[in-house]
Amino acid sequence: MKPEEVAQFLQEHPQFFNEYADLLADIQISHPQDDKVISLNERQVISLRERNRVLQDKLLELISFGEENDAISEKMHRLAIALLAVSNLDELFNALYFSLKEDFAVPLVALRLWNISSTTRSHAEFTRVSGDVRTIAESLPQPYCGNHIADEIRQWFGEGAEHLHSFAMIPLNAAQTIGLLVLGSPDAERFYPEMGTLHLKRLGELVCTTITRYDHADAASAIASQEHSTHEQQT
Repeated sequence: MKPEEVAQFLQEHPQFFNEYADLLADIQISHPQDDKVISLNERQVISLRERNRVLQDKLLELISFGEENDAISEKMHRLAIALLAVSNLDELFNALYFSLKEDFAVPLVALRLWNISSTTRSHAEFTRVSGDVRTIAESLPQPYCGNHIADEIRQWFGEGAEHLHSFAMIPLNAAQTIGLLVLGSPDAERFYPEMGTLHLKRLGELVCTTITRYDHADAASAIASQEHSTHEQQT
């Protein structure tokens, strides 16, 4: 009989060792880790220990993932609190960059914005981007992680771009795409294609919501100021 047939027979006839109980003590098999011979019962104990070790390793891995997620959630909470405290876009940018660099340990961060009703600004975040970059942002159903980005986007990092080897591109989507947040790291494994993007997606949603909130506030303030100026001129 083939080994597969023996295994199938035993699976289909579990009462076999009840009828031939002495075999459990008499059968001798080789030890999985050395040359000595052991009984079937001893081999079963070894198998159970190996299975227990695998389960313990898996449990430790799950605990590690849980602790890592808890730490990231705590950082996201601190960032949310910081963004709630800002009163304008300038403070928003400062709070965002500080959190990403100091709390999340992201070496370089770049942000570009468009399609928002903002007054003219001299900040780099409002620098005009090409249609290709907008297309890239609009085509991302979720954050991208990997080692390659468009040359135009890489240039946003200035002189530090040559030291970056992995990136996370996070589209900022409101009613329409309003920008692209890009994280860069010299570690080629920091942002890799197979990594989970849930926290990056939540980061994008948080940043997008805060930007549109204060952008609308700035626009309303500008309109009110203009109307007040017009009223004074008329009087």
